[in-house]
Amino acid sequence: MAVCRWRFFLSIFMALIVLLSIDHRADAHAYSATYSTLEFYKSKTELTYALDDLSVIELVGGDTNHDGTLDSEEFAAVDQKLLTVLQNNLVVKINGEAAAWPQLESFGMYRKRAIMKISFPAVAASQSIQLTDQLYLNDTASNYVNLMTIYYGAQKSTAALSGNNRTWTQQMTENDFAGLQSGDTSPQSQKPEEEASSSKMNGWFSFFVLGMNHILSGYDHLLFLFSLLIARQTFKQYAGTITAFTIAHSITLALTVTGVIHISSRIVEPAIALSICYVALDNLIRKKISYRWVLTFFFGMIHGMGFADILTEMNIPKSELAVDLISFNVGIETVQVIIVALVLPALALLYRWKHSRHVAVACSALALVLGGLWLVERVISNV
Repeated sequence: MAVCRWRFFLSIFMALIVLLSIDHRADAHAYSATYSTLEFYKSKTELTYALDDLSVIELVGGDTNHDGTLDSEEFAAVDQKLLTVLQNNLVVKINGEAAAWPQLESFGMYRKRAIMKISFPAVAASQSIQLTDQLYLNDTASNYVNLMTIYYGAQKSTAALSGNNRTWTQQMTENDFAGLQSGDTSPQSQKPEEEASSSKMNGWFSFFVLGMNHILSGYDHLLFLFSLLIARQTFKQYAGTITAFTIAHSITLALTVTGVIHISSRIVEPAIALSICYVALDNLIRKKISYRWVLTFFFGMIHGMGFADILTEMNIPKSELAVDLISFNVGIETVQVIIVALVLPALALLYRWKHSRHVAVACSALALVLGGLWLVERVISNV
């Protein structure tokens, strides 16, 4: 018994040493998000681009008083620098040719967002338009996504540009062009018709990619999944655990995005960190795992609310909500299946080794400490 305790505390000590030597993040899957609105008229094409002030600070600085936000004076000092960054990273092509950077209609800081509104030439019938967003493209440390809403006549569609999927394209059909306003009335004032045809932009794929990127950049979700798997179990137990997690987070993801339930991230984010701590501690205390699927189902519901945070910011039309939601969830599940397929054979080999229990204890201790740090930081940040 004394030897087991010595090994346990040694594992905790080693985990602390590792954590002190690396840069950990409490906001493990927080996004730098922009919100773009593209509006088509018969006389012009308008793009409204909104970027949060924290991202502005990351890109061009300006936070002279170091309070983490930009006031109007601080923004005015860096607005031209930001404009140059946006001009170099946002490319609009009409019918395959790059559109000249237009004159600004408006540019300023409103409610902690830098909002730019610009106009491009109209997209005629049978022409295509392409928007490429390269912001943060070479910054692997940032989780960036451009959440787009597109209005054309009475129709509305959405897209999510993230990871390496940074280009959105649409072909303007004769029917689409005929339904456009002249330019005096905003399409946002029109009620989108549910029976309107969807955009030809393969929007479902952008949400599929967003789902993949979301879990790959969600280190807390990945650590929770790893903590579930590292404990020695039978194949039937593994299958039950993964199935429970999938079903649970799919339920709360759908309920949260559709607005049926709403629990503040101030509760969800610390609860996700707590779930890591609980499972890791369970691995340390119990040598034999049983009924883990019950615990996993409960915590999976909490993780589903965390998965939903990026989608709840979008005003997804009802006609596309089901497809976008399913695509996003399938993207998450695809990555999860790949991870499980890679990890389980490795664990099978590990558990043939006589010291496999020591490895599992050390890994669980590391997960416990990391989850604990995230928990403390998230609770403190909400105070």
